[in-house]
Amino acid sequence: MKLYNTLVREKQEFKPIKENKVGIYSCGPTVYWNQHIGNMYAFLSWDILVRVLRYLDYDVTWVMNITDVGHNTSDADSGEDKMEKGAKREGLTSWEIAKKYEEQFIDSLDKLNIITPNFLPKATEHIEEQINLAKKLEKRGFTYKTKTGLVFDTSKFSDYDKFANLRLEELESGSRVEVDEDKKNPWDFLLWITNQPNHIMKWQSPWGEGFPGWHLECTAMSTKYLGETFDIHTGGIEHIGVHHSNEIAQGFGAFGHNTAKFWVHNAWLTLKEGKMSKSLGNVYTIQQLEEMGYDPLFFRYLVLSSHYRNGLVFSLESLKAAKTALNKLRSYKTDQISQVNLDFKNEFVEAISNDLAMPEAMAIVWKVIKSDLNPEEKWATILDFDKVLGLNLSEVSDVSFQISDEIAKLIEDRQKARETKNWAESDRLRKIIKNKGYLVEDLGNTCKIRPIK
Repeated sequence: MKLYNTLVREKQEFKPIKENKVGIYSCGPTVYWNQHIGNMYAFLSWDILVRVLRYLDYDVTWVMNITDVGHNTSDADSGEDKMEKGAKREGLTSWEIAKKYEEQFIDSLDKLNIITPNFLPKATEHIEEQINLAKKLEKRGFTYKTKTGLVFDTSKFSDYDKFANLRLEELESGSRVEVDEDKKNPWDFLLWITNQPNHIMKWQSPWGEGFPGWHLECTAMSTKYLGETFDIHTGGIEHIGVHHSNEIAQGFGAFGHNTAKFWVHNAWLTLKEGKMSKSLGNVYTIQQLEEMGYDPLFFRYLVLSSHYRNGLVFSLESLKAAKTALNKLRSYKTDQISQVNLDFKNEFVEAISNDLAMPEAMAIVWKVIKSDLNPEEKWATILDFDKVLGLNLSEVSDVSFQISDEIAKLIEDRQKARETKNWAESDRLRKIIKNKGYLVEDLGNTCKIRPIK
C-alpha cells in the first residue's frame, strides 16, 4: 500500500503504527451552511481511503470532526466567525445553525453511501480538551497573550514554514490574520480568543471568557480519539498552508513530535467555469441534484472516475455520463451466486493500493464486464469490488428500471404495444432496443433486459 505523503512530497509505503490497526483523522465540515458537492468530494475521497484499507483487512478507526464554533471567515484567524455569520444570515442562533447544517451534512453522507465515521466529535463538546491542550502549550513555553487572546508563538517551532513551503518573509502583516500589534509575528495564530464579548458561543478559561481557535480543536480531538501519534491525517489542499501547518506546530509544541505519520490531501472539485464556492453562488448540493432527478450514487460514480490528488471538473453533462455508466453496470446483475475471480481481484488490489488509483480500478471493473467470464462470476467479482466502490450494487433490484431514460421509455412503449397485441410495433421496438445494445426477454406480463455482451 502506497500513499502520497505531503510531509515528504512523494508516495511512501504505508505501514501502520500498530499492526493491522489504522487511525485516520479527517478535517470535517464547518456547519454554518450547506455542504455542497465540492465539500462532499473530499469526504468521498476519504470514504474511499477507509474502504480500501478495510478491504485490505486493516482495522480502521475513522474520526471526523464537526466544527460548530471557532472557524473564522478566512482559513487563518481573520474575519467574523462563520457560525455567527450564518446565524445572522438566517435569523437563528449559532446553536440552531449548527444543528440545521449538521443534519444536512449527515443526510449527504447517507445519500452518497459514505461510511459513518467511528467518531464525529463536535468542537463545542470538547472545550475542556481544547483548554487542556492550550494549557499544555502554555506550560511548554509555546504561547503568549495579546489583546486578542492566547497566541501560539511560531518562533518557538523552527520548522513552522517547512510543511507548506511558506516564505514567511513575504507574508505581509494582516494578510493571513487580523492585525494585532502585540503579535510577535503576523502569522502567529490564536489558540483562545477573548476580545469578542458579543460572541454568542463562549466559555470560561484561564485566559478569560472566550472561545477556541479553529486549529486547536483538530489537534485536541484527533489526539483524544487516536492518541498522540496516529497514522493518517486527511484534508483538502487548502488546509496545507494554514490549518495543517498550525496543527503540526501545535503537535510539536504539546508533544514534541508530529501527531500524524501521513498527511494526505485532496485536490478540488471545480466547474468548467472555475472554482465552485458559496460566495459565488454556483454550488450544487447532493439534495439539489436529487431534486433534479439524479440518484446521488451517480455523483459517487463520477467521483470514482477521478483521482483524489487531481480533483474533478464537474458538469451536468459528466453527471449524465456517470448515470449512463452506472445504470449499465447495474444491468449486469444476476440472481445466481458464484466465486470471485482472483486474477481480476489481484489487479484491482494492485490499483487501489497504488495511492488509491480509482480511475485504474474502474477500468478493471469494465475489464471484468467485457471478459469471457460467465455472468455469475462477473457479478460476484464486481460485488466484491463494490466493498471499495460503495455503489450499493448488492441492492440493485429490477434491472429494467436501472437503464437509461431513453431505453426505459422504449421498454414502456413496447410493453404497451404488447398489451394491445400490436405485435408488429412490439417487434419494431425490440429491434430498436437491440440496435441500442440491449436484449429483451419477455417474462409473462413483464420483461427483463440485458446488455448485449
